Amino acid sequence: MDHDIAQSSSSTPVCDRLRSTGNWNPNWEPFAELDSAWTEKFMSMAMAPMLSGVLDAKTVEFLAIAVDASCTHMYGPGVRRHIRKALELGATKEEITAVLQCVSVLGIHSMSIGAPILLDELASASAR
Repeated sequence: MDHDIAQSSSSTPVCDRLRSTGNWNPNWEPFAELDSAWTEKFMSMAMAPMLSGVLDAKTVEFLAIAVDASCTHMYGPGVRRHIRKALELGATKEEITAVLQCVSVLGIHSMSIGAPILLDELASASAR
């Protein structure tokens, strides 16, 4: 079977639901086009903890805020969507602020790497 035909005939109910509910990140479209079956499996795996019911809805929103606001993701539309949903679920501004404060420490690694290098280079420059 031709690979393109296999990809176009793949069922993608999870991806379709994400699209229809406004939870689809447009940055995912290129890999969905390249391999819709893989993307569906990935999204199914990623959604499983949120859909399992193990975590309450507000906690799921806090985790989604943290992921979307992290320095490795920085996806503003997702942060906005999940903050809005957390507020609808009764989250306080203090709880959401705490989530953002927790995730902000991820950026400290930039200083952990960069500051010692800066000090070394300053020492080298003054020695010359």
